Amino acid sequence: MVFKINLSEKGKTYHFESDSEFLIGKKIGEKFRGNELLPELSSYELEIKGTSDIAGLPGSEQIEGPALARLLLKKGKFLRRVPHKGFRRKKSVRGNEISLSISQINLSVVKKGTKALEEIFPEQNKKKEENKQEIKKEISEAI
Repeated sequence: MVFKINLSEKGKTYHFESDSEFLIGKKIGEKFRGNELLPELSSYELEIKGTSDIAGLPGSEQIEGPALARLLLKKGKFLRRVPHKGFRRKKSVRGNEISLSISQINLSVVKKGTKALEEIFPEQNKKKEENKQEIKKEISEAI
């Protein structure tokens, strides 16, 4: 199973995919060394901040294990807008453990490494304007 990884540091997010079996069994909030995912991240320390499964359901720290559960939620992390004060809603969420049903994992940098993330992911460091120009060029070539 390929995991879509979002690695964030100071407001900038880097995306990559990993099929590492190392992440299975880890829980939200756990910290680990970056070399388990990519050799370039060997001096980084990362923390799991959140997950999403293949259906888009978020992972909750309250539920133990990888199972699905329905929680009665009030305004907060999983329920953003409420029509009135005291409103609660039942919502399906996934447990805090990473399993094969998880498709996306959100990580944050706890300890920086020797090599900057801009150097590790140079293709994601381009400006938006350059990306737009490349897309226009590809479209014109396709036509």
